[in-house]
Amino acid sequence: MTPLFLLLGSNLGDRVFYLSEAATRLEALFGKTAQKSKLYETAAWGLEDQPAFLNQVLVFNTGFSPRVVLALTQRIEQELGRIRKERWGARVIDIDLLFYGQNVINTPELHLPHPQLHLRRFTLAPLAEVAPDFTHPVLHKTIKDLLEECPDELEVKPVS
Repeated sequence: MTPLFLLLGSNLGDRVFYLSEAATRLEALFGKTAQKSKLYETAAWGLEDQPAFLNQVLVFNTGFSPRVVLALTQRIEQELGRIRKERWGARVIDIDLLFYGQNVINTPELHLPHPQLHLRRFTLAPLAEVAPDFTHPVLHKTIKDLLEECPDELEVKPVS
């Protein structure tokens, strides 16, 4: 079994519902989460003129291949009503693959580890909550260190 790190995000509609429903559907496929962060709220990154996001990191142990994981997560996004209009646009649900163990994959459809995660505080904050000592397989730094060095200054607030 390989540790699979996923980032869930939502900034349209009932954000808590979409994150919860995505987590439920992911657990139906991959089994109970090994770890789950709190919810974090942050302003939109990239395309900034849109509602704030809620994000959460989930960690699973899986025997599915990375390509199968990608297909399954994209299917859940579609089932929950995700419409891909523009890059970094508003969405009811987004499921990003962050890490698949220490694997490094670079294909046209899949890049692991996620190529921008070290630049995004909204990803690193929940990731540091669940796996501060996990070492990035390309950058060879812990998540805690990446968060301390992150150039992104957007505020990331835990949601109670």
